[in-house]
Amino acid sequence: MPDDKDALLRYLGEGREAMLWKLDGLDEYGARRPMTPTGTNLLGLVKHLTANELTYFARVFDRPTADLSYLDTFDPWNNEDMWARADEPRQEIVGRYRRVAAHTDAIIAELPLDTLGRVPHWPAERAETTLQHLVVRMIAETHRHAGQADIVREHLDGRAGHRAADPSLPSDEATWWAAHVAEVEAAAREAR
Repeated sequence: MPDDKDALLRYLGEGREAMLWKLDGLDEYGARRPMTPTGTNLLGLVKHLTANELTYFARVFDRPTADLSYLDTFDPWNNEDMWARADEPRQEIVGRYRRVAAHTDAIIAELPLDTLGRVPHWPAERAETTLQHLVVRMIAETHRHAGQADIVREHLDGRAGHRAADPSLPSDEATWWAAHVAEVEAAAREAR
């Protein structure tokens, strides 16, 4: 049976992999294009997750990295971490996410899960928390945004699935999906 850290790192890594896979094969417009009324876009989700990992691990546990200064380049309270400016190269955003992920993994490997840290922007009465709590929180955050990325990518070009090696879909046939959608639509109409 794997230890707790191995399981936590595996689930965090799977979420990251799923998130980055959603960018594969897209042009710059597709990677940056706002796809919801609130502007959700794939590259912005990666930028947001990078900021979260830097905040919750490098900053909270005082484990500096050269990428920590990235947090000073935008205002997350003004939603600036949720989209990429035209002058922010995609490969730089993705490269930073990978580096920050490796840095986070090293912090998780180094520190005991019960290590205490303070999240500066949380209310004082709950600002002190454990590494384990923040890892679980980051897993949830990463998978939440990977789920959003699934839907965004499907709307962009129809590409769906969990990740390249394991899409976890019952079929890859367009005719199967058309019949399935028709069945779901008929059930929805009948239920109304």
